[in-house]
Amino acid sequence: MNIGIRDLFLISPELSVIVLAIIVVSLDLAVRRKGVVIAVAVIGLLVPMVAGVSVWSDIRTTGADTAFNGALVVDEFALYFKFLTVTVLALLFLSSSEYASRFHPFQAEFYGLLLLSSAGLMLLPAAGDLITVYISLELASLPVIALAAYNKTRLKSLEAGLKYLMLSAVSSAVLLYGFAFLYGATGTLQLVSFDPAIPAIGQMLMNGESSIPFGGVAVMVGVVLVVAGFGFKLSIVPFQMWTPDVYEGAPTPVAAYLAVASKAAAFAVVLRVFYTGLDPVASDWSLLFAVLAAITMTVGNVIAIAQTNVKRLLGYSAIAQAGYLLMGVAAYVGSGPDPELGIEAVLFYLAGYAAMNMTAFFVVMAVTNRTGDETIDGLAGMGRRAPLLAALLGLALLSLTGIPPTVGFIGKLFLFNAAINADMLWLAVIGLLNSVLSAYYYLSVVRVMYLRESDNPIRITLPLYAWAALAVTSCAILVLGLWPGGLLEVARQAALNLV
Repeated sequence: MNIGIRDLFLISPELSVIVLAIIVVSLDLAVRRKGVVIAVAVIGLLVPMVAGVSVWSDIRTTGADTAFNGALVVDEFALYFKFLTVTVLALLFLSSSEYASRFHPFQAEFYGLLLLSSAGLMLLPAAGDLITVYISLELASLPVIALAAYNKTRLKSLEAGLKYLMLSAVSSAVLLYGFAFLYGATGTLQLVSFDPAIPAIGQMLMNGESSIPFGGVAVMVGVVLVVAGFGFKLSIVPFQMWTPDVYEGAPTPVAAYLAVASKAAAFAVVLRVFYTGLDPVASDWSLLFAVLAAITMTVGNVIAIAQTNVKRLLGYSAIAQAGYLLMGVAAYVGSGPDPELGIEAVLFYLAGYAAMNMTAFFVVMAVTNRTGDETIDGLAGMGRRAPLLAALLGLALLSLTGIPPTVGFIGKLFLFNAAINADMLWLAVIGLLNSVLSAYYYLSVVRVMYLRESDNPIRITLPLYAWAALAVTSCAILVLGLWPGGLLEVARQAALNLV
């Protein structure tokens, strides 16, 4: 394979993230003040952001391009998630610097592992073939295994790392089996091909037997295995068993990273694989995703009601939110008037979900870091002890419920509209009923914060940079809820790359 300057330019955002990880870890050996390392990590993220803007400007002029002989596809869809990942990472660094001080003297390695994992997440949406999908997924997952067990003094953290390692290995094996079946049925690994001599999976599937679901038994088995493999990353039922345990045991910044950045990239690669590679059998996988969406959101919301640990509650909330997002994936309409509607809704909701979920996790991180209490009852009295933090957590929970004028309401509205547009009114109704059900446990947290008194006199304070991160995420909840048009247009342009 010949690697040219053009190839390196197209992956410059990922390369700069990897170089930044090396610099952060190396700098830790040369300076004593850990604040310098954190500052370099945050400021250094401007480089991949600028590199992404340069690539975006280039493809806006020349059109979508491929790198490394079609292994990577660089288009607006992939760049949308690169920008989202870098933004999430910057906000996570700002908010978690005080929390990460407990990892002394290994804070730099903590940030380095997050950066390396993020490089894999940035590659996932750009994957042009199944091999690249797998390699990117492993690059993203392996550092997270270490991060989940990073709090070595806490048994639950070690258990979280072990559970994530075992189930991640199983899901990777299942995913590989699925890819093997697809390769055996089609004779190609390419999801996207700009070379007429190299057919893509979608082109080969057009020759399948229409009387058999998915066009053939091998393709059907392959798709089911692929859904199962990705289901672990997406936290969809029945592959969600790891989520609450890992969220509870892992350090809170790692749980936030898994809930936001990792989930966004996982949905991105699912959209790429199914809307591009498996488009000819969309009528079959669309129904499969619709059923999984209904089951996932219902199971997540019902079990969340019984939770007493706030991080476990957010874990089951993440499962329910994955169900809502699956509605958009399932809303395939082929060559209808708005073929991009489902993808557009998913992209918009993922950005809004990042804002509201990070706000919730940042507040929980601040409280638990001071009190050491991760139970919902530990939030009692926050309305008096930390009125601004309580208000921001309440805002995030109201948005997750889907109450206007927040981004959660607008995002769910778009997802329900996409489902109805795809003739899945029944799925939209189930989604609406689940949103009403979720209000019970989200608002119960608000009730504890404002209506229960606490015997703990500790006042919750935050450093200025953590407040800055919270200001960005909480303002995004309201701004995107009141003026969604700008982001929606960006999401639409990105979605058009897949239809």
